[in-house]
Order: sequence, then structure tokens, then C-alpha cells
Amino acid sequence: MLELMEWLAARGVTTFFKVDGDRMVERRTAWMVIVSGGPLGEDSFFRADLATPDACLDSLLAHLEGKGLSPFA
Repeated sequence: MLELMEWLAARGVTTFFKVDGDRMVERRTAWMVIVSGGPLGEDSFFRADLATPDACLDSLLAHLEGKGLSPFA
């Protein structure tokens, strides 16, 4: 995840990845990823609140691919 965040930052994308301890204790969706800016465009704000870090990563990668931006290309 850190390598992906660095890759995005080098392209001007702001990335936020978080786990919320209070939500985890309450057995709620505790993981969150947010990206915005850079080549994603003005309406680029993307947020996913999911149960696992892997789910957040998968959701983020799908969003990036939909915007034509992939770290695997």
C-alpha cells in the first residue's frame, strides 16, 4: 500500500488510508481509503469505507483503472 501511495503522490494524487479503532471495537466498517486530485480530475474525490484493508485496496485499484490510471501499466 505504501508503494502505491508513493506512486500516486508522485502523480499529484492525495491519498489517505485509515483504520478507525472505535469503529473496529464497535464491529463496524473500520477501514477507509480516500483519493483526490492530480490526473483524476476536478471531480476526483473517491472514498471507500470497507471491512478490510484488502477490500479498500481492491476498490481503489478498480477506481483508478476506471479513470485510466494504473500502477501496473
